[in-house]
Amino acid sequence: MAAADEVAALQFTPTWIVAAVCSVLVLISLAAERGLHHLGKTLKKNNQSLYEALLKVKEELMLLGFISLLLTVFQVTIQRTCIPPRWTEYMLPCQRPGASHQPPGVAATGPRFTVAEILGGISRARVLSEGEAGAGAGLCQKEGKVPLLSEEALHQLHIFIFVLAVAHVFFSATTMLLGGAKIHKWKQWEEEIQKNHAAGIGPKKVLPVQQLSFIRERYKGFGKDSMALCWLHSFIKQFYGSVAKSDYNTMRLGFIMTHCRGNPNFDFHRYMMRALESDFKKIVSTSWSLWVSVVIFLLLNVNGWHAYFWMAFLPLVLLLAVGTKLEHVIAQLAYDVAARHTAIEGDLVVNPSDEHFWFGQPRIVLHLIHFILFQNAFQLSFFFWILMTYGFESCFMDHVGFMVPRLVLGVVIQLLCSYSTLPLYAIVTQMGSYYKKEIFNEHVQQGVIGWAEKAKKRSGLKEGHSTAESMHGGDDVA
Repeated sequence: MAAADEVAALQFTPTWIVAAVCSVLVLISLAAERGLHHLGKTLKKNNQSLYEALLKVKEELMLLGFISLLLTVFQVTIQRTCIPPRWTEYMLPCQRPGASHQPPGVAATGPRFTVAEILGGISRARVLSEGEAGAGAGLCQKEGKVPLLSEEALHQLHIFIFVLAVAHVFFSATTMLLGGAKIHKWKQWEEEIQKNHAAGIGPKKVLPVQQLSFIRERYKGFGKDSMALCWLHSFIKQFYGSVAKSDYNTMRLGFIMTHCRGNPNFDFHRYMMRALESDFKKIVSTSWSLWVSVVIFLLLNVNGWHAYFWMAFLPLVLLLAVGTKLEHVIAQLAYDVAARHTAIEGDLVVNPSDEHFWFGQPRIVLHLIHFILFQNAFQLSFFFWILMTYGFESCFMDHVGFMVPRLVLGVVIQLLCSYSTLPLYAIVTQMGSYYKKEIFNEHVQQGVIGWAEKAKKRSGLKEGHSTAESMHGGDDVA
């Protein structure tokens, strides 16, 4: 056994093997780095918002690299942290069949042959300190205890964290692409409006509000019963025709009349797309709160609780609530107009306001969409990770009656968020009291931001100078 360990050590490994493996790893890393570099240059030249989103992805890759480094460095420490065997009997994700025939603290994990093992035997040469880790496990065994985390479990946790982060970026990008494709179809509405405006074509006569298509489709009368009907209509509306042409025309005009009245030909669609691309930076990132939710969900994955089945409904419920609220904001704009006017001359103008959103904060909707996409990516990545690692018959998969609905819910959430909720968010959040900096082009944005920073510095210098003068004056008085 000792001879085999010596042969496996680096000092007894042929140099051509070490050089060949290092060359392959370096070439792959350089290719990936150069690819991201050229992609960044292209996006920076053509689309500043997506370039900043790419920077967020790079930050996530750096975080993953750091987590990987920590797992490798502290592997021996974890292996040498010994705990009593009875501690491993609580909150197991799988029930141990024939526990007497298994080492203490080892749960049933299903098939032992994984995709990683098939592709080159990676799992047997995956850590730099495998020998020391094994010695740590043997040390615990001599004391009648078990390691805090087994070598196999540590490796699988390592892979899962990587799969989760990659899946989140992938599903977020997919949502943005599908949602952006639908929003891009609205561009023909924008072009038609500007063409009609240039030709002087537009409604000029006085019309009762009930005859306007925007009011007719959204307004359901007054009273408590009508408000309940309005919420119900908003809930159903998100599943079909979430944004009609009359909705786009009305909200576009309301935005222009509120924020840029002097520019009736303002390209609202282009501004909306720039704002959405900017928000993509937030959607694709993973904050500390999201990682905390992952830890909580891993904690609740106890055999018999079916926690992941019930948790799969959380992003769906939140998504339906967000979609209903966004549709209700459009309906509320119609209610405000109907409550103030009996007839409208010319174009219908609505009044954007933060009061229509939860707690007067339109950004809350973005945070919820961010959380929904991350949780959905967590559910789907966990499913496919278990499928590839342990197989379809693993206890992690739970019963078919719990497994299939989770997978179906994940697909439904992805499609509904892409084709309904995200387009709704893109246009409805422009109905707040303030516009976003994307109303300016990139060069103007940089100029305004630079001017604001200089103004802050000058203000700080003036305050510091006045404070020094007052102190000096106080010394003179003293």
